Amino acid sequence: MRFVPTIALALLASLWVASPLAAQLLETTEDGPLRYGDPVESRFRVGAEITARRGDCRNILAMVPVPLECAEQKVRIIDEEFTGDVERVAYRDVVGGEARQMLISVPYLPAGATAKAIVTFEIETRPVLHPGEEAVAGLVIPKRPSRELKRYLSTSPYIESRSGRIRRIVREVMEQLEEGDASESAAANAAADAEPLNDWRRLEALYDYVLDNIDYLEQPEDTSALQTLRDGEADCHGRSALFCALARAADAPARIVWVNGHAFAEFYLEDPESEQGWWFPIESAGSRCFGEMPLGRTIMQKGDNFRIPERPNDRLRYANDWLTGKPARGGGPPSVRYIRETL
Repeated sequence: MRFVPTIALALLASLWVASPLAAQLLETTEDGPLRYGDPVESRFRVGAEITARRGDCRNILAMVPVPLECAEQKVRIIDEEFTGDVERVAYRDVVGGEARQMLISVPYLPAGATAKAIVTFEIETRPVLHPGEEAVAGLVIPKRPSRELKRYLSTSPYIESRSGRIRRIVREVMEQLEEGDASESAAANAAADAEPLNDWRRLEALYDYVLDNIDYLEQPEDTSALQTLRDGEADCHGRSALFCALARAADAPARIVWVNGHAFAEFYLEDPESEQGWWFPIESAGSRCFGEMPLGRTIMQKGDNFRIPERPNDRLRYANDWLTGKPARGGGPPSVRYIRETL
């Protein structure tokens, strides 16, 4: 899996929301059927080094994704390294999912100079434990999804959930599951320990379809759900995209989760009485893990259909790094080195 390449955009400073050094920690508790393991602690440096290699530059604006504060992850800023050329560093949330950008403004940079804006985060990421069969047996696919959930039911870049082939696979998997469940029930003669067919098992069957039919293989480029089906092989991104497409075609909200150097997926189920719901992860590489995530990786973003105000007609599957700046007095544009590293 790879992150999407840098793209040049224009930044509207009026949309920035300043964030102080002492960022708040998100307090989390046990959440319904979700269960968490002990947190994994880490430190993560994020930022950019911008250099005016080909002459003076002005109006330099950059964006860098930062670790996401969410139910299973606490994030706190513990150090900032800003050179005098940096006028402002601020943060904003991205529409279309859960993502946060660090925004860097450098009004003027003389030839040969380098501006730095680097932030160190202290992170606590909790593994998500399997909730247990009893805890999820009554959960259902939302019958009345909210406006926010609907964004995880439609197509996204690389997730062609309305494809006829995708929908046909869902029908076939569900038919086989129904037939198998009927056979097992008859054989067990309605035994007390027989597991009833429920939405958790339906989505698990789609997950197993991906594992059984798509070999894991690192790819030089990220693949979409349909390309993954055609190739019969994919890395973590392609497998995640295919699962999301299948789940959405089955009317279940699903989305990609981007962690440092990896991607996996989440699906959403709710309690039918309270209509309160939860996101459950699935692993797209390595060991089979459905409804759990035993490794506490640094979470960067959740979602796969982001929109930013500077590009209202574009949909981004990942809110990625970018830089724009204007040369002064006939020079060239600035160069940049993005920093994203675990300490």
